[in-house]
Formats: sequence, structure tokens, C-alpha cells
Amino acid sequence: MAAAAKSCTFCRILGEGEAAHTVFEDEDVVAFLDHRPLFPGHCLVVPRVHHETLSDLPARAVAPLFLGARLLSRAVVDAMDAEGSLVAVNNKVSQSVPHLHVHVVPRRKGDGLRGFFWPRQPYDGPEAVAETQRRVRAAVDRLRAGGGAS
Repeated sequence: MAAAAKSCTFCRILGEGEAAHTVFEDEDVVAFLDHRPLFPGHCLVVPRVHHETLSDLPARAVAPLFLGARLLSRAVVDAMDAEGSLVAVNNKVSQSVPHLHVHVVPRRKGDGLRGFFWPRQPYDGPEAVAETQRRVRAAVDRLRAGGGAS
């Protein structure tokens, strides 16, 4: 493992089993709940192979990453009874973990998310995290089983 990957929180989650609330995984990507969510259901979709930014990602890995993000954008809306979602990628600036990741955030009109000043909404405890994880996973499973994931 490269030095950058050894110090990377997401690489430790992917390779060493560091704790994360995983909601989806396949051979190319893993999605898990953000530990400091904008709103409950906020997920991060990450490639299994360490790349720091979108421009570092090999072309062959772009489709699998964004197919995962697409799936989660639907699953999070379904699971959290949201009206829509925000899908975003930070490259370097505001990227708290230097491993490419796609934010998928449930949205509602009037939710208070304005521009780049996003207040974080913590979970109300471990039970709330577990319930959110269960709901998003179930929505992913429903979408994949029904063919809505393609």
C-alpha cells in the first residue's frame, strides 16, 4: 500500500475494516454514512482504489463510481423520504479526507442548506445511525433487485 493510502482514513475503512456504516458495496466502490452528516442519510461513495481527486481517477473507473453515486442518489431519497438529493465532489478544497469521494445528501425544500455554508446535523445516537444505515441499505437492495440500479 502506498504511503498516501496507508494514512488515508477511507483506505483504512476499505482495507483494514476500520468502522464505517456501509450501505452499499460492489467490486469497485463502497458507500457508507458520513460520520458528520449534513442531514441523516448523507452518504459517501468512494472508489476502492486510492485516488485523491476526480482528475486522478482512471477513465475506466469513472462509470463505476458514478453508477454507485446514481444508485445512492435514488436510495437516499427513498430511504429518507426526501424530495431530492445533492450529489457533490470536492477536489482538494474542502476535501477533509484526501481520497476521492462523492457526497450524496438527501434534500428537502426549506432544509436550510444554503450555498457553501452547510450546518452539520449529527445523529441522535448510535440507534439513529443504525436505523439510517438499515433504511439506506434496504433502499439500495430494493433498487438493485427491481432493476432500478442500472
